[in-house]
Order: sequence, then structure tokens, then C-alpha cells
Amino acid sequence: MNLHEYQGKEILNSFGVRIQRGIVAHNATEAVAAAKELTAETGTQWHVIKAQVHAGGRGKGGGVKLAKNLQEVQDIAGEIIGMDLVTPQTSAEGKRVHQVLVTEDVYYPGESEPDEFYISVLLNRATGRNMIMYSTEGGMDIETVAEETPHLIFTEEIDPSVGLLPFQARRVAFNLGLSGMAFKEMTKFISALYSAYEGCDASLFEINPVLKTSDNKIMAVDAKVSLDENALYRHKDYAEMRDIREENPVEVEAKEVGLNYVDLDGNVGCMVNGAGLAMATMDLIKQAGGEPANFLDVGGTADAKRVEEAFRLILKDDGVKAILINIFGGIVRCDRVAQGVVDAYKNMGDAIKVPIIVRLQGTNADIAKELIDSSGLDVQSATLFQEAADKVQEVLA
Repeated sequence: MNLHEYQGKEILNSFGVRIQRGIVAHNATEAVAAAKELTAETGTQWHVIKAQVHAGGRGKGGGVKLAKNLQEVQDIAGEIIGMDLVTPQTSAEGKRVHQVLVTEDVYYPGESEPDEFYISVLLNRATGRNMIMYSTEGGMDIETVAEETPHLIFTEEIDPSVGLLPFQARRVAFNLGLSGMAFKEMTKFISALYSAYEGCDASLFEINPVLKTSDNKIMAVDAKVSLDENALYRHKDYAEMRDIREENPVEVEAKEVGLNYVDLDGNVGCMVNGAGLAMATMDLIKQAGGEPANFLDVGGTADAKRVEEAFRLILKDDGVKAILINIFGGIVRCDRVAQGVVDAYKNMGDAIKVPIIVRLQGTNADIAKELIDSSGLDVQSATLFQEAADKVQEVLA
């Protein structure tokens, strides 16, 4: 589950990480009130207005701007709120901005260019260990840094049996070229950041940039945070931070009816039971010359109601030219699934206008095939993987 910047900063602050202070505003009037409040609290005269969307590169799309007075705060907030922000990480249509974060200006007037760092905490899937990735090149796309100057990216792997050790936090500060008070501040920052990552069951904490001010303070100026959805039962307060406006509406609908659905760019819809079989089915579609339009796991209860809900989700995608249903009958019987497909097809009437291939294998597969073949519906049955692939190839030709 992705969080907005202001939500990520709230979590960081709760674990003792110094952050750039800010207040969320939903309209220009609230933005001005937030700016006045920040000026009273921090003395800041300038304010940074940041669009709150689940996408990076907001500044490149005009979603992060500096306001030097209250009139500019009002004008910029009014301009950003309601816009469709297009960044390198959004679609061409962009994302609608519903709120902005009004923050203090932490770049002190008259000071030379401050030091900015990149720091993230994530899982290294190759080793199965958490890892701190960091660089002196803060404020830049880490992908660009990795491609052009890979020697400027450092990593620190954490042994799960002992956690982050003090010498590792010191090594991070050393590799970032810090000394004196800034060195001590960075070691505290790293320790608190890792505590936040573990404490909230995150899958990613990315801070870009981390700022060293002229008076050697270390603070998070940005925060990109993703939480492990499987652990949200332990964090009811974090679960309430979900902003479904930022998520794919079809995926949100799928969650509400208990289906595991991920939208993809393809032309063949998939309906499968089991994540492993779903992945294999997507490979099958690609080998047949198609592209999977979705990942959809209906689970072990593929009855008529569930199959109908799955059909409706898949058919919301106008790019779907065919649907492949691939079910292995282990816990669920194939004939029950087949009957569910037939019933759902009849219930939906003319809503289904694309070819459907059904591959059923396992318990009562022969009965299931007979049910499909004798239904009189425009549904093709298959038993073998290759047979299903051939039929997909035929309908796409």
C-alpha cells in the first residue's frame, strides 16, 4: 500500500526522524492558513507547495513549486489542486491532484548549495535481507545515477538476526563524506529510519533528498513509503491511510469482492485459480502471441457468482480481445467451475462479446469438458496447456 508524502513523514516523525514540517491543504484557502501557521511555528517566510499523488518526479510535471509570499501560496495551490499531474511515473493522462502539502522552506536564504543525499531502505530479494541503499547524489533519479555513475551508489545489508548495528550507521555517514556534528546526526537519522522501516512493516522507505542544512542538521525533505499490505492487520491506523482515489478503480473493486486482480496492458484476459498457475498462464499467453491483460486469481471458490464478478472485471478493459480461463481442480472440482462459467455466461447475456477458452484440468475434468461442449455457448474447451495456447493463437489471428 503506497502512502502520500505527508503520511510517510508522519510515520517517520513518530519514530524520531527529523522531517521537513508541513501541513496538508485541500484548497487554496486552507493552503494560505497552513502557510501562516508554519510561519508562526518555524519562522519560515517562503513555502514549498507539493502535489500529493502516488508518483515520483512531481517537480518535473509542475507539481512542486516555491511560494515567496502568501499570494503566491494561494495562486500556486489553486493551480496545482485539481490539475492532472503528468510525471515520468504516471500515464499520459496523469493523476488528479486532490490535495497539496504546504511545507517550510528548509533551504536557508543566502547559504551555498546544501548537501543532498539519497537514502532508501528495502528488501534485497537476491539475498533475502533488508538493505540500505544510499548515494551522495540526492535529488536525482536513482536510476540515472546507477546507470551513469554506479560507483556513487552504496549498499549496507542488514543481518536479520542482529538488526542494524551501530558501526553500519557510522559507515553510511562516512561513505556520504560527513564529519563532526553532521556525522553524528546522520548516524541517528539512519538508526531512526531503519526503526521506522521495521516498525511499520514497510516494503520501501525512499527519502530523496535527505538534506544536510548549513547548521549540520539532517532531515527528510521527501518520503516515498510503501507498506506491506499483508501486515496491515497489525497497523489499523496505517490501514486508514489508504487513498483509493490513487489506485486503479478496477483493482479497488476487485478487492471489495475478494478477488486478487492486477491490471496489465494486454489483449487476453486471464481467469485462474492460484498465483503460480496465473503466472504460468500469462507465460502461455505470451508464447501464443498475445499479451496478458490482467492477473486474476479467483481462488478456490470459483462458483457462478465469483466467475461472473471476474468476467465483469475483465470486460471493463476495452483492450481485451479474448478470455482464457485456466483452472486446476484440486480443492475445487472442475465440473463446479464449468457450471459456474456456463451460468455466468447466461446471466451476462450479450455483455460477453469476446471468445472464451476454458482449460480445466484435475478433479472431474472430463465431466467439466462435457458441460462446456454441450452448453451451446460460444465457449471453447481445452485440456492440455498447448491446446489452450493454440486456441488463444487462433482467436487472436
